[in-house]
Amino acid sequence: MGDVAVLALPWLIALIAVALAFDFLNGLHDAANSIATIVSTRVLSPRYAVMWAAFFNFIAFLFFGLHVAQTIGTGIVQASVIDPTVIFAALVGAIFWNVATWALGIPSSSSHALIGGLVGAASAKAGLGVVLWSGLGKTAAAIVLSPLVGFILALLLVLAVSWIMVRRTPLAVDNIFRYLQFVSASMYSLGHGGNDAQKTMGIIAVLLYSQGYLGGEFHVPLWVVLFCQAAMALGTLSGGWRIVHTMGSRITRLNPMQGFCAETGGAITLFTATWLGVPVSTTHTITGAIVGVGSARRTSAVRWAVASNIVVAWVLTLPAAAAVSAAAYWVTAALQ
Repeated sequence: MGDVAVLALPWLIALIAVALAFDFLNGLHDAANSIATIVSTRVLSPRYAVMWAAFFNFIAFLFFGLHVAQTIGTGIVQASVIDPTVIFAALVGAIFWNVATWALGIPSSSSHALIGGLVGAASAKAGLGVVLWSGLGKTAAAIVLSPLVGFILALLLVLAVSWIMVRRTPLAVDNIFRYLQFVSASMYSLGHGGNDAQKTMGIIAVLLYSQGYLGGEFHVPLWVVLFCQAAMALGTLSGGWRIVHTMGSRITRLNPMQGFCAETGGAITLFTATWLGVPVSTTHTITGAIVGVGSARRTSAVRWAVASNIVVAWVLTLPAAAAVSAAAYWVTAALQ
């Protein structure tokens, strides 16, 4: 490694710690995505639900490639513009938005906060010309498509299951889907760990690459994978109960069958996006699925005022995180 890499080592260690802290907050912030439905249907208590979700969050790397990490590391902004200051500013913007929305109980997207932060910090350093608009456009499109796909799949699943179970009593259906929700919650937690943890992997890997620690070729080292999966799992273990309440009960009331359909529709959406390398929001996806199952019952079953407030937070996430990160970059650069 050259002199720049050696001189950057203290920065590097500190920034990796900050990135893992963001990953921890991501797990805490998005714990509701994995467990809100299984808690609200009283299939599992909150304590056991987070343990269940954390386990499947951690082992997700065994089932998926690292396509999302590749997109974050090289597909949003030009890798050549990345330096420790850019990464620090990006993380400041993302963490600020995560903490603010967590405090307010709003299930916004940690993923898009990180992407917005990366775009804002890189643009503050070198202008909008460093943004890779095709990659950013794909991510922005996912803001609309992931909840829409989750909505449609969950709605279709509710209709199909209702038709299949039409001759069974409500109690029998509840008993069946109380067991099946363990499967659907596991699938959704796998999808969450597979897509979301990779975003922090991409940030750490591109930082290492920019400082010459990856031997001139971008890749994600195994230790980065394990540290990121562990940080997210620990964050999930820590809960995030304000957002659990919003996701699990304030949007619509769920029974075990509806919880199964919401989680399964969301999991299918996440699996597909992860395999395609598209960094989607697990928050958007499960919210769309929950609205879908509520709408299958009747449109008045959905508290549309709550859902509309969540949508507003989605729209604001990218520009708000980008603005905070740009400001953080200018302040940090001025102090150096």
